[in-house]
Amino acid sequence: RSTLFPYTTLFRSLLPALSPLAAAQRLPTTVIPSHYKLWIDPVIQKQQFSGEETIDVQLAQASYEIVLNSLNLEIGSAEVIAGGKTQQAEVTYDQPDEMIRLKVTEPISAGPASLHLKFSGKLTAGLRGLYLSKTARRSYAVTQFEGTYARMMFPGFDEPGFKATFDLTVVADKGDTVISNGRIIHDVPAADPARHTLTFSTSPKMSTYLVALAVGDWQCLERKVDAVPIRVCAVPESKDKAKFALDVATHSVQFYNQWYGIKYPFGKLDMLAIPDYEWGGMENTASIFYRDTSLLLDEATASVFSRRAHATVIAHEIAHQWFGDLEIGRAHV
Repeated sequence: RSTLFPYTTLFRSLLPALSPLAAAQRLPTTVIPSHYKLWIDPVIQKQQFSGEETIDVQLAQASYEIVLNSLNLEIGSAEVIAGGKTQQAEVTYDQPDEMIRLKVTEPISAGPASLHLKFSGKLTAGLRGLYLSKTARRSYAVTQFEGTYARMMFPGFDEPGFKATFDLTVVADKGDTVISNGRIIHDVPAADPARHTLTFSTSPKMSTYLVALAVGDWQCLERKVDAVPIRVCAVPESKDKAKFALDVATHSVQFYNQWYGIKYPFGKLDMLAIPDYEWGGMENTASIFYRDTSLLLDEATASVFSRRAHATVIAHEIAHQWFGDLEIGRAHV
């Protein structure tokens, strides 16, 4: 008999009490997102950000209300567009369940609709949501969304089963760049001459917890593997320690291309070393984030045990690009 038996019995005895709470924290499945158009303006010096989004959704039935996840965000305005009509929505906050409710006066018909929201929030001091990562030299804005922290950066359907595509646009200081799930397809001056606006290619269909964003003066080493560009990026003072990770990534992608019988599916692969990060690594789609001590390595002094540990973490996160990120079987359809 398992030594976990007493704990298993206790857990089962608690299930009746826990089930209503769990149900209360889940979104209705009558509204399904398909696409997010998301604009984010993080101002690192002020430790705050603003945003705007349009979410394309499909309603299974007519409704006066749409429920989204949102945590510690201030909603400036909300509109529901459906059937050629735009309605201003009343926003009510359900803080305990990390939700907001958009209520309208006329019913939203079953079928396609769009939600348009403006919002703002703070760059957190913790390691979740869109947060501040710091070195002795400066601060960075980076994301950690697994498992339910995307709702700290933008209102949305923040459960793994609600998969959608994402178009992301980010405003950054002129000397900074941005890393995300897609490739940079436009980089133009912003209204403020000290800043610029970067637009990324449309992401694959994915869960919200796989969305990635990192703003800073990142520098990268790069090579191509089977026509796929691979980059390992870090703060400038650590860039020289990225070569080992690039070698491991090269061999890993080559191996997995053969092992899975499916070529790497996302067009590019970025791996970023973050100065302070909750996990050793996180398999954001096409943009894997690592704690810097799990990705960067000084080959002149590293032991064989350190090399093995680093290679294991890197290969593990790259493998998730296939088993995990590529999986669409549990998506709402």
